[in-house]
Amino acid sequence: MSGLLDRHVAFLEALRSAGVPVSLAEDLDAIAALRALPWDDRATVHAAYAATLVKKQAQRPTFDTLFDLYFPRLVGEGAAGLGGGEDDRDDDRAGEGEASVRDGGAQLAGFREELSDALAGGDDQELARLAVEAVGRFGAMPGRGPGLSSWSAYTALQRIAPAELVARIVAALLEQGRAPDEARRVADRRLAGFARLVEADARRRIAEEKGADHVADVAVRPSIDRIDFTAAKRADIDAMRREIYPLARRLATRLTREHHARRRGPLDFRRTVRASISTGGVPITTHHRPKRPHRTELVVLCDVSGSVASFAQFTLLLVFALREQFQSVRAFTFIDHVHEVTSYFRPGADVAQVMTDLAASTAHAALWGRTNYGRAFTTFAENHRDALGPRSSLLVLGDARSNYSDLALPVLRELAGAARHAWWLNPEHPRHWDTGDSAASSYGAIVPMVECRNLAQLGEFVHDLA
Repeated sequence: MSGLLDRHVAFLEALRSAGVPVSLAEDLDAIAALRALPWDDRATVHAAYAATLVKKQAQRPTFDTLFDLYFPRLVGEGAAGLGGGEDDRDDDRAGEGEASVRDGGAQLAGFREELSDALAGGDDQELARLAVEAVGRFGAMPGRGPGLSSWSAYTALQRIAPAELVARIVAALLEQGRAPDEARRVADRRLAGFARLVEADARRRIAEEKGADHVADVAVRPSIDRIDFTAAKRADIDAMRREIYPLARRLATRLTREHHARRRGPLDFRRTVRASISTGGVPITTHHRPKRPHRTELVVLCDVSGSVASFAQFTLLLVFALREQFQSVRAFTFIDHVHEVTSYFRPGADVAQVMTDLAASTAHAALWGRTNYGRAFTTFAENHRDALGPRSSLLVLGDARSNYSDLALPVLRELAGAARHAWWLNPEHPRHWDTGDSAASSYGAIVPMVECRNLAQLGEFVHDLA
């Protein structure tokens, strides 16, 4: 039992490291659920952990990957070995070397035939078995140096070349009565699913060699809300885009609840004493003065150059999704010239269209083609100074890299002084601040600079801001 408890603790620590928040209460909930369920049924254990630990759909892929590492479906080659076929054993006894049995031309052709049939038939159980066999046969990399894994999903997939089977799979699906476009989509989806199975089995084997903790640290991507904006791939960007409005809804609900909890103003001593007369002078009920409502007028100034463009766009999308929490929102983008983009965020606007329009507007934000914060601040002060006032908050988004140009520090100091509050969100890790052309410390001395590298940090900042 101690071994299971150790595995449970290690699994939860890996989840937290990957960005899936697991509280002590949820830890205890998982233990309570598992005490009432059979440990020998892996699917049941998986469902129990998911029900007690996963709070958002975006966290599910990370959870599933780590669960497969710490509670693997198979050990080693599994019960089937390398397929267990009589032909393989006969070939081995006939004197052929192990490498030829595992990865000969005839074996490869036979395997691809089986894979093609399984993909065309959508046989999930057979595809899972073939993924294990694929890594065992074609993904082995013996004799590698220290620190290098002896299993590779990439090598296995390159050897099998499942993408070359698309035409055969599509033809089989057409024979089943599928439309051509549907057949192609189904084929692509099944191929992608098989590739994920191969990658999962390679991770499992590496975890057996080096330990699950090692693989969790180096091979498991964090949940989508913990992926750095500047390191996100196209698929990550699409997933983040889908997460923006659920994040906005959660934040709006949380903010509304907190605003209601704080809606009482200061104690009205006179009314409280007067009301206490009816209870013998004991102030059972307190009375409060009405709280003066205050909502932020937000002005956002965004660097949209290079890798920080996605960070700025997601921040703008989140802010405008929460615009009812602010009295007003105005947004400006720049590279070296300032361009107002408030009009793109119309009520009910389509997210994809807004992103497209913002990308197109980047051309208007650049006159000289290189990021120049000093020129942008100066232009903003000259043309949009009226956007700031004693009830407004200024939010600057960017990496503070100005290509060694004039920083216009006095202009930024004037802008920050004209606003009620000012903040600067920087999508770079603090260890990169003040390296190269970064002027993070110079700007941070005027406007407090906050690290904001992912959706989780962005959500927490916007919550505090509103």
